[in-house]
Amino acid sequence: MQNQDQGQLTNWRALITICLAALMFGLEITSVPVILPTLEKALGSNFSQLQWIMNAYTIACTMVLMGTGTLADRFGRKKVFIANVIGFGITSIICGAAGSTELLIASRFFQGMTGGAMFICTIALLSHQFPDGPQRSKAFAAWGIIAGIGLGFGPIIGGIISETINWRWVFLVHGGLALGTVLLARPSITESRDPHAARLDLTGILLLSAAVFALTYYITQGPENGFSSSFSLLVLLAAVLLVILFILAELRQPYPMIDFKVFRVRQFTGAIMGCIGMNFSFWPLMVFLPLYFQAVLHYDTLTTSMCLLAYTVPTLLFPPAGERLMLRYGAGRVIPAGLLLIGTGFFTMYAGGIAGWQLLLTGCVLAGSGLGMVNTPVTNTATAAVPGDRAGMASGIDVSSRLITLAINIALMGFLLVQGTFSYLEDALPLATPDQLFALSKQLVAGSLTMEQVMNTETLMGISQQKVFGKALEQGFGRVFLYGGAGVSMLALISFLIFNPQIKKKTD
Repeated sequence: MQNQDQGQLTNWRALITICLAALMFGLEITSVPVILPTLEKALGSNFSQLQWIMNAYTIACTMVLMGTGTLADRFGRKKVFIANVIGFGITSIICGAAGSTELLIASRFFQGMTGGAMFICTIALLSHQFPDGPQRSKAFAAWGIIAGIGLGFGPIIGGIISETINWRWVFLVHGGLALGTVLLARPSITESRDPHAARLDLTGILLLSAAVFALTYYITQGPENGFSSSFSLLVLLAAVLLVILFILAELRQPYPMIDFKVFRVRQFTGAIMGCIGMNFSFWPLMVFLPLYFQAVLHYDTLTTSMCLLAYTVPTLLFPPAGERLMLRYGAGRVIPAGLLLIGTGFFTMYAGGIAGWQLLLTGCVLAGSGLGMVNTPVTNTATAAVPGDRAGMASGIDVSSRLITLAINIALMGFLLVQGTFSYLEDALPLATPDQLFALSKQLVAGSLTMEQVMNTETLMGISQQKVFGKALEQGFGRVFLYGGAGVSMLALISFLIFNPQIKKKTD
């Protein structure tokens, strides 16, 4: 009896350890966007660099997701987990100590690699530590709640830390959390291996990562380099060729990272459309939404963080409703409906830019509710739609599709935001040169205009900041809201038609 109680205590200590790692991963995604304007002022970052501070993390996560499971199976899941927790803590400290934007971007990349590997290990560790029974369900529920808290409350936690201490502690705090996680992990987590682990698909990992990086670079740097310049077109051509090479490599690979045959399963493909839809709009906007509250509505960092709760907290409250609805109506209706609700939220936010902040917050709640409704069903549906021995690969495709879509759409939304702002200024300030207006647009979007620069701009161009600059940013955000709303609504329709092919046949 005493041994049984001791075993249960060890298991729950292991659960606390694993949940701490999930909390760190979630916090580092959503606590950083709210401090981007602060980083711009502290480190002198330009707008494209601010995008790379986020994209470096997500691209790096994508690189390691598919390979970490294989490495953990071969060398030991506990060993790989602890190594990456230590790496995450060290890179977080380097991020917090960074004295330049370039160092922060580089350290964010390695932070993303260790963070992504750490997060993937948590799933394998939970599965082994809690193999079956009610404890398994409770463990996964606790893990999901804590990970959701990290994502949902990241903005306000980041805002409070930045306002009361210093922006650097948004990163530095993970050094202490990582140390505590390692100390808890050593005595509580049981080591496990898979003697029949598949070989690592290194070629596929490198090709896919390089393709995502090239496409993201093309979109992010295109406005500065020129989308039609020789260099930009070479980068775009490289991205296309890398995608083709990746597909050819996977088709010939005996142990592919992505087995394209699974896309023949309608339930799986429809669910992946849901993964793409969520990260097409909701999470990329998380990078820019703090800027709207700070630069357009002129809220301070703490007030901005409070407002962002309207966007993130519904993602924690609605998953149970999504699960119940899926049991009653099926994934083929719930997933498209959830995506459509996200789209409705974006269109409402667009209307809020005209009608006022109340409608904007209503749109935030609607979008968050839609994401909460669809987030769990897409993963459950994707993994249940394939044979059990392919569930790990299905999970990898699920998470990879989310992060790849996130990285690309952070870049696309940033481009639309700058271009929408530039378009308004071009009409409002006909005497200014395009180069002046483009530079001004990037400063506005980055929230980097100091009061002295505003006065100099008004003297030079004879304009009022309040009358022109605010409207320019509103137009830029309007395009972002419309893009997100239209894109996720279209993906809702595609998902619905994939899930329900009989609808298409009837219309034909």
